[in-house]
Amino acid sequence: MVLHVNQVRCELPPAAGQASLLNVLRNDLQLNGPKYGCGLGECGSCTVWVDGVAARACAIPARGVAGREITTLEGLAPLHGVPGELHPVQQAFIDAQAAQCGYCLNGMVMMAAALLAREPNPSEADVRRELSGNLCRCGTHIEIIQAVMLAAQRMQGVPL
Repeated sequence: MVLHVNQVRCELPPAAGQASLLNVLRNDLQLNGPKYGCGLGECGSCTVWVDGVAARACAIPARGVAGREITTLEGLAPLHGVPGELHPVQQAFIDAQAAQCGYCLNGMVMMAAALLAREPNPSEADVRRELSGNLCRCGTHIEIIQAVMLAAQRMQGVPL
């Protein structure tokens, strides 16, 4: 079975196809950005991109995405195209201090980056709607919203 993860071709044994994409990413490929939260696709901590669309890796059989492009949190910065820099969403989360325990951050960042790729100038309501399916146990929701809005401004070149 072949997966394309973070622009790298990954050849895995056929048995890996029986596991969830999340398990393959974490256990076989040692990519720890996506987290195991609920195992039901409801909390968002396992979010990755499949062909540029946000998806819950815990609910996807690995064989179901063979040959498709998978992007994890580890592969997000290189997509930005500026070597040595984080993706603007990642940097905004740092600058807005949008993390406490960090468990939800993978899903929040991946969903926010997907939103900004589709809608570069979202309203706060758009951001809230996009992230509504991602759970944050620590309650940093306000800072997370601020981080996404900050990333949107920076990506548009709006002076701060």
